Amino acid sequence: MGKTTGFLEFTRNETSAREPLERIRDFNEFHIPLTEEQRREQAARCMDCGVPFCQNGKMLCGMISGCPINNLIPEWNDLLYHGQKEQALGRLLMTNNFPEFTSRVCPALCEKACTCGFNDSPVTVRENEKSIIEYGFENGLIAPSIPKVRSGKKIAVIGSGPSGLAAADTLNKRGHSVTVFERSDRAGGLLMYGIPNMKLEKHIIERRTDLMEAEGVEFITNANVGENVSADEILKDFDAVVLACGSSNPRDIKAEGRDAQGIYFAVDFLRATTKSLLDSEMTDGKFISAKDKNVVIIGGGDTGNDCVGTSVRHGCKSVTQLEMMPKLPDERAENNPWPEWPKVCKTDYGQEEAIAVFGHDPRIYTTTVKEFIKDEKGALSAIKTIKLDFVTDEASGRRIPKEIDGSEEIIPCEICLIAAGFLGCQSYVAEAFGVELDGRTNVKTAVNSHATNVPKVFTAGDMHIGQSLVVRAIREGRDAAAEVDKYLMGYTNI
Repeated sequence: MGKTTGFLEFTRNETSAREPLERIRDFNEFHIPLTEEQRREQAARCMDCGVPFCQNGKMLCGMISGCPINNLIPEWNDLLYHGQKEQALGRLLMTNNFPEFTSRVCPALCEKACTCGFNDSPVTVRENEKSIIEYGFENGLIAPSIPKVRSGKKIAVIGSGPSGLAAADTLNKRGHSVTVFERSDRAGGLLMYGIPNMKLEKHIIERRTDLMEAEGVEFITNANVGENVSADEILKDFDAVVLACGSSNPRDIKAEGRDAQGIYFAVDFLRATTKSLLDSEMTDGKFISAKDKNVVIIGGGDTGNDCVGTSVRHGCKSVTQLEMMPKLPDERAENNPWPEWPKVCKTDYGQEEAIAVFGHDPRIYTTTVKEFIKDEKGALSAIKTIKLDFVTDEASGRRIPKEIDGSEEIIPCEICLIAAGFLGCQSYVAEAFGVELDGRTNVKTAVNSHATNVPKVFTAGDMHIGQSLVVRAIREGRDAAAEVDKYLMGYTNI
């Protein structure tokens, strides 16, 4: 414990952000780091608890509490407070392959379980993590570490999202030869094209993949296994295969008029914007533009919020975000005690920006789409919504939505973005390798295993557990790597 009275002396101090009306002029990250002294004060707030819930990473009431990769948070907070950043970096990298990703996009499960947060505000764990990893890159502490001995084993990783990258990085460091196949034109998967630039600038991903290449990992892009790359050839050429293709089947909205022009899945909208930004700084026009259009986003989660922020940056005429569920409370309810994940209302960056531009919160709760209204040319012109009431189903005892008669409203809309989540992996990859799927269309394995029904084929990440968080995907990749290593070598020291 760096400073025994730190949590009493210092209050939580988060990094500031550029004002919404300023930051919407570009797609850059917008947080401003604290000074060195301020960051050490924030690290001093860590109490080095006897039971550090922050690094627990267990499920409580169906939600994760604490860090899924079991980061050694009190240890590197102590080292950060004492100015021993190189040692802090070493402790951080023991458990996390990619702190530069998690410190930007993770919802900070660790902070929600921080003991300081029981009666006060939690430690700024995520920002402390970012300061450590960026110090490492800026000061040449992170350089290619090429394995001195190679095992002679060849492993194919299909997909370069966070789980695929974690598996590849871990297996390469063990001494295996790893080739990553990515169907897009750039490595990174969800990190590259599913998360907007203002949350994770893409040079951060390229910096890491360049480092992995220097360490011996081979990346093959535009390689869509199951279509333009043969799964049979991969099975023949490699000693093991890790399927890490994500949960990329978007959930659709079935309503009258669904065939209207102007309805897109959120992932396609975000991907097109990021690709155009990277290819041409948005000058090629190869993206779905929301400029001067009324935008309706179906879905109240993080992806929906990303669509709000992106639409505002395009210069939309208006933006509305529909959420089926009721608004969450502003503070923890009595039936949602610490250290459970707090089910409270959060106003994220995109919603802040919409409020600044349009003067009101874009979210409308307990509302869904009743009909997509088309003009005479078949283009979307408006959306008919209907309010919902949640009632208890007598048979199951579950709360289910019921439409409220007479509550329909018409919202002008030329672009509708569906951000309603995902329904498992795309089946063509699973079919190409012959792996079984479970009832949720995720790749089927035994409990606490990553091995599929096909010999030497393993799976990891959202393709295995369904749509989840980047930090859980990293844990999945690390665990799958250990299982592959044991399969190949008879034991593992990962």
